Amino acid sequence: MGMKILVINAGSSSMKYQLFDMDGEVAIAKGLCERIGIDGRFRHYTHDGREINRDVEMKDHAAAFAMLRDALVSGEGKVIDSLSEVAAIGHRVVQGASKYDKSVLVTDELIHDIEDFSSLAPLHNPANLVGIHAATEAFGADVPQAATFDTAFHQTIPPMAFMFGMPYEYYEKYGVRKYGFHGTSHRFVSDRCCELLGKPDKTGTRIITCHLGNGSSISAIKDGRVLDTTMGLTPLDGFMMGTRSGAVDPSAVTFIMEKEGFSPIEMDNILNKKSGMLGISGVSSDDRDIVNAMDEGNERAKLAWDMRIYEINRYIGGYITTLGGLDAIVFTAGIGENQIRLRQEVVESLAYRGIKLDCDKNNVRGVETEISTPDSTSRVFIIPTNEELVIARDTLALVEGE
Repeated sequence: MGMKILVINAGSSSMKYQLFDMDGEVAIAKGLCERIGIDGRFRHYTHDGREINRDVEMKDHAAAFAMLRDALVSGEGKVIDSLSEVAAIGHRVVQGASKYDKSVLVTDELIHDIEDFSSLAPLHNPANLVGIHAATEAFGADVPQAATFDTAFHQTIPPMAFMFGMPYEYYEKYGVRKYGFHGTSHRFVSDRCCELLGKPDKTGTRIITCHLGNGSSISAIKDGRVLDTTMGLTPLDGFMMGTRSGAVDPSAVTFIMEKEGFSPIEMDNILNKKSGMLGISGVSSDDRDIVNAMDEGNERAKLAWDMRIYEINRYIGGYITTLGGLDAIVFTAGIGENQIRLRQEVVESLAYRGIKLDCDKNNVRGVETEISTPDSTSRVFIIPTNEELVIARDTLALVEGE
């Protein structure tokens, strides 16, 4: 057996994990601790099909770590003989600001920085930190830990694209600028796309990557470097998502706050949790529910669908200009990999550029495949993302490089 790396993605009340055997890059176990500090649900799956599914109280992330640790080494979900087999732990951290453009080992300085950047990602960074501390408690201080940032891959975006047209002092004082997110996913699928284009060194490649899920973002990537991305200071910017508004006229925000007497926190909650597909359709934030409602003639569900397609197309069109042409489009993440109809409508809107869809090839879910025709002017791919594998690879490289 090869070296084992545990990858952690800690949220405020949840924690996802995968244990990789880096010999063959196999996830030998994965799972999810949900509703931490509420009532608790624990799910654990092994690569050979065993499953643990139970409701159990976890008062905090340390308790969740204890559950996951025990599941790995004992009972029906056991995959390793002892915790000492876990060589290192890799964490997803949302906001690395402009300081971190690649993954790094966890140090006291890093912990301090993640705390510092928490005002930029108040929902995520504190939870990511809790995950790091809980991992130290569960596995001991001797097991090396690394952090991979959602923002890192986007650090190549030039100032003309990352600055906002606001007084410059707010950038200087608070770091208010575009940071972009989902960077680990955009990096993984764009690297893979370059291989599929026969250009593993990435030179001369112009790629638009569409990470479409409950949270969504699109990136313009030239020669392996991001030139622009749709998410901004926070993951709220860009186009409409499951419950997020995407970009709106800032005055619409202040207007509603004044009319309804909302505080900044209340308004933030509306824009992040009650808007998007949910807010427009009134049905659901889940894509499958939206499609079912559309098929039953629900006009607001259809409006939500059409708005999102329109906004995606608008960003793709703009990014073709940013890139000075287009070699490939990539669809990835939950909706990008599984939503046949969405891919079809987006690609068909690009017919004016000579981009053509092969409808038979597009009729798939969750598999890597090329879905454009041989005579299409740009190639179109579905590439399933694997952010956890990127984190595991980065962690391994950092540990071996010590």
